Amino acid sequence: MPLGEDARSARVVRSLPLAFAAGTAVGVLGGMVGLGGAEFRLPLLISLFGFAALSAVIVNKAMSLIVVLTALPARLAAVSLAELAAHWTVAANLLAGSLLGAWAGASWAVRMRSATLYKVLAALMVLMAATLVLAHSTALGTPALPGPAQAIAGLVAGFGIGVVAAIMGVAGGELLIPTIVLLYSVDIKIAGSLSLVVSLPTMLVAFARYSRDGSFAVLGANLRFVAVMVTGSITGALLGGLLLGVIPDLVLIPILAIVLLISAIKMARHT
Repeated sequence: MPLGEDARSARVVRSLPLAFAAGTAVGVLGGMVGLGGAEFRLPLLISLFGFAALSAVIVNKAMSLIVVLTALPARLAAVSLAELAAHWTVAANLLAGSLLGAWAGASWAVRMRSATLYKVLAALMVLMAATLVLAHSTALGTPALPGPAQAIAGLVAGFGIGVVAAIMGVAGGELLIPTIVLLYSVDIKIAGSLSLVVSLPTMLVAFARYSRDGSFAVLGANLRFVAVMVTGSITGALLGGLLLGVIPDLVLIPILAIVLLISAIKMARHT
């Protein structure tokens, strides 16, 4: 189904220079707020490069996986393994839910009608916009949950994050980081590294589920495009990191939220 839709979108030229430029722009935006930028890349894959919904999700997932693999060693240089090991129970708690959520989310995505998937993606973009604003404008407090309640909350949160990450093809850091800070009272610097530790196996599970679907062939048909765009995304993320703080969050975050909301509206109307 999605491959046929992609074939009908052959009029859309998947220019490699444009792919690099778009990937770089997405990386810069994500890097400036400490994210990978996959939530901004997804609407471009659909509206600018003509991928069908499921194909765009799978391509986005592949790129997100490469970006996370690239970012993890860099994060380990800033946060030691010993610091991460001290919070292994946090990662284990979230992973227990996110791995199940990733498999479930990918399973639901491959079974959805395209029209339904576009609307689901639109709704999730609105969720991402709201999370972006709240995470950067609200002082996160820590709920005083007893151990068992915290563990259950972690399982539920992990499952939900796994579902969202699988359906959108993102790493899920925009949801994981505030969850780790809020639920477990972990320093945000350590939370950023823990989010990658949780994201990587979660993404691999979703990727494994997508590989069982015929739509996975979109990667083989677009290897050069994926390679060029992900190179742009990594380059942009590095540039965005250097520009961190140049534009105040009070200006940048509302702009990015508006971009996501506009993308959500276009996605909901997509046919």
